[in-house]
Amino acid sequence: MSRSQRLLQLMQILRRHRYPVTGAALASELGISLRSLYRDIATLQEQGAKIEGEAGLGYVLQPGFNLPPLMFSEEEIEAIVLGSRWVDEHGDTHLAAAARDALAKIAAVLPGDLRHDLDTTALLIAPGQETTKNDEHLRLIRRAIRTEHKLDIEYLDQHGNTSQRVIWPCALGFFDRVRVIVAWCELRQEFRHFRTDRIAQLCVMEQSLPRRRQALLKEWRILEGVKAQ
Repeated sequence: MSRSQRLLQLMQILRRHRYPVTGAALASELGISLRSLYRDIATLQEQGAKIEGEAGLGYVLQPGFNLPPLMFSEEEIEAIVLGSRWVDEHGDTHLAAAARDALAKIAAVLPGDLRHDLDTTALLIAPGQETTKNDEHLRLIRRAIRTEHKLDIEYLDQHGNTSQRVIWPCALGFFDRVRVIVAWCELRQEFRHFRTDRIAQLCVMEQSLPRRRQALLKEWRILEGVKAQ
């Protein structure tokens, strides 16, 4: 186990404990000496981890502290790189740029050995098939979902017929060839799926969703589960 992995494991152990845990107990679980444990605690504190306590009394990680990027495990790094590459390949222009920027920020604070893992990972994303997409539409859809606002859309069905809909978007699905909005449709009074490439016009309305997005998404998942049975 590398020292970076050991520091990650130490942080995970501390997160499991709500009350101070002795250095001896931590060292025993990690399989290291007490002296090495004290050095590891000091290293984490220098890196900004809010670990309180001292030798003989025990240590506790303060609530609300998030693991810094340098503490990612090797598999977590692979997952981050793979996810970022997928978004870069399949997301709209704004989302793809955000994925690249996020990955660059993570790389900037990783220690040398983990940065090497990030740069050399062999997990690749196959090129996606060409999709008909409107980057501005996708950006507005994501904003409406994030801020929980209604969307007014002009929608074309598979036969080319146009209808005006007011929908309550609660999710956006990214597939290889299409992007699909999951939303409650005021016209049909039920959940419907809307392909983004069939939206001719859209507008983010000032009206907020009558129900929280999480509640809508939970109800949709329940209904989809019933349909699948």
